[in-house]
Amino acid sequence: MGAHPKGDALIKDNRISQRTLGQWIADYPACLGSKVKDTFQGQLPFLFKVLSVNTALSIQAHPNRELAAKLHAQFPEHYPDNNHKPEMAIALTEFEGLCGFRPVEEIISFLKNVPEFHALVGNEAADELQSGRDNPARASLALKKCFSRMMNCEKKVFVDQLNMLVKRVSEEEAAGKDTSGNNGELLLRLHSQYPGDIGCFSIYFLNHIVLHPGEAMFLGANEPHAYLSGDCIECMACSDNTVRAGLTPKYIDVNTLCEMLNYSPAPARAKIFPSVQDTSDPCIHLYNPPVPDFTVMRIQVPPSVKQYIMSPLDCASILLVIQGEASALSDIMLHRGSVLFISANESVTLQVTSSSGMTMFRACCLL
Repeated sequence: MGAHPKGDALIKDNRISQRTLGQWIADYPACLGSKVKDTFQGQLPFLFKVLSVNTALSIQAHPNRELAAKLHAQFPEHYPDNNHKPEMAIALTEFEGLCGFRPVEEIISFLKNVPEFHALVGNEAADELQSGRDNPARASLALKKCFSRMMNCEKKVFVDQLNMLVKRVSEEEAAGKDTSGNNGELLLRLHSQYPGDIGCFSIYFLNHIVLHPGEAMFLGANEPHAYLSGDCIECMACSDNTVRAGLTPKYIDVNTLCEMLNYSPAPARAKIFPSVQDTSDPCIHLYNPPVPDFTVMRIQVPPSVKQYIMSPLDCASILLVIQGEASALSDIMLHRGSVLFISANESVTLQVTSSSGMTMFRACCLL
């Protein structure tokens, strides 16, 4: 949902002559609101998605603006625009992902407990991580060396080590042993989806996070991540730039990824992004990340409320209905999956018809 040239949203209302949201915005740029129009050169600055993840999505990161411009100029076939792509995932169901580098102590523990992982990283890089563990600058450099060594292993080497590890963990599981020290359950699951893929070893570097419904994670520029399973709302800057390095059949750019990543270790809990109650509307929780491009509101209308007024904002917004039914403007019926584009400074009154209330998400750009 958005106006990116590679996926411009279609307008369903056949009374409107413009066929796509991008065409509508081009013809009526004031709909964005003056601040957004001026700041983002007349473009809607965000993309809004629902993701339903069955098998793992690739290990990836998104470039900052400077790197995006460089990659787009050099390899436009792989990097289709020059924008950055910070993004946020808000769990609809239990949602599982990998996000950011684990604390150094956890990675050192895996290097000790998983010899196949240690073999790919090598003694030299592993020793540097061990000796630099108490110095953040040294630890960050050593972490980069460890990750880069693993990602640049010859294919035969990592496939052999992966097969040995999978065989060992499978035998331990069959014998009823605890394989959590090897991250065994996740390893076998990823290997079943992407056999022989170097990305299976990334679980020893990256935090494994499980979000409960309503919890979110924010992924800034250069943050390594992969979505593993579950359903989420996703909002991001209007870009299609992704640097991939595993768990994928798509183009892999290992050198760019290893150079660009943010090698700042942090615990899994630090990656969970909190929402805050809106002071003016008790139905709204705000997810307001540290970038100007987007903010997401979670709107939960209780069953007792039969008329809900969507307050005007000084920016355009996109509303998605997750649960419940309502009518708007007398002839627009909203239900699960309905999407509305709301122009800046426009209020929408909903007549709620469902007995269980409503759950909606609204993406906007609060400058």
